[in-house]
Amino acid sequence: MPEPLRLVFAGTPEFSVPSLAACLASGAEVVAAYTQPDRPAGRGRRLAASPVKQAALAAGVTVEQPESLRDAGARARLAGYAADLMVVVAYGLILPKAVLALPRLGCWNVHASLLPRWRGAAPIQRAILAGDTETGVDLMQMEAGLDTGPVLLEARTPIAPHDTGGSLHDRLARLGAQTLADGLARVLRGEKLPATPQREDGVAYAHKLDKSEARLDWNEPALQLERKVRAFDPWPVAEAVVDGERLRIWSAEAIGGATADPGCIVAMSRDTIDIATGDGLLRVREVQRDGGRRIAVRDWLNARRVAQA
Repeated sequence: MPEPLRLVFAGTPEFSVPSLAACLASGAEVVAAYTQPDRPAGRGRRLAASPVKQAALAAGVTVEQPESLRDAGARARLAGYAADLMVVVAYGLILPKAVLALPRLGCWNVHASLLPRWRGAAPIQRAILAGDTETGVDLMQMEAGLDTGPVLLEARTPIAPHDTGGSLHDRLARLGAQTLADGLARVLRGEKLPATPQREDGVAYAHKLDKSEARLDWNEPALQLERKVRAFDPWPVAEAVVDGERLRIWSAEAIGGATADPGCIVAMSRDTIDIATGDGLLRVREVQRDGGRRIAVRDWLNARRVAQA
């Protein structure tokens, strides 16, 4: 009877957890889970274990948390697991060439875009910001370049008009786990997955999000502001000055309507406010005041007298 496939998993955030579960359920032997070191979190800034660490420990999997895999000692420890395959899902650390070459079958990556579009750190949010109508996940054979490796399997999903960064994140995490499970099942049956090189055209880079991007400029078109509100939910959350007060904007949609100076409130109802932009109106439904919680616009309106253009 052949020995089971020995697998090392590497991931850190919540997005990685469904893929770890897929590995555990695959029939492969998960010999270790690599994740980033514990980081300060919350108001108390206490050290917190990553979601992958918590899930791995709950499953009885050995956890490794090196600061870097460039260190010879860390590489030697990884080599000691004698893995046939390493599965990487939003790990957050660079894998040097020496690491990529360690497993017999190399390293697989679950990436949340349809490559070569949106290589890099924030493909989910960049797809929404760009107005893409479709995205998906690629199971990729890793190589030294940034998300440049050949694609082994691909699954697609539409981006709905009201998808947020959070809703799309959760759907792609599940889709990525399903695609990974399919790939593992086929390898365990003795198949060799075909590796399709990425196209040379259509390359786009999904640069890491910066909090400054979430500040809304009312001179921009309403449609672009709506995309920012959706893309930056749940982090870093869009924010803007509304009637002299800085608010976080949680829910909004672009609509047509009368023009006015950008930033002016031109209409109010019980549940919404319509704000003029560089092109069209932004209808805002949910906001958050400094130090407060997420609330419906009607609760904000009840707490103040708002100037209307």
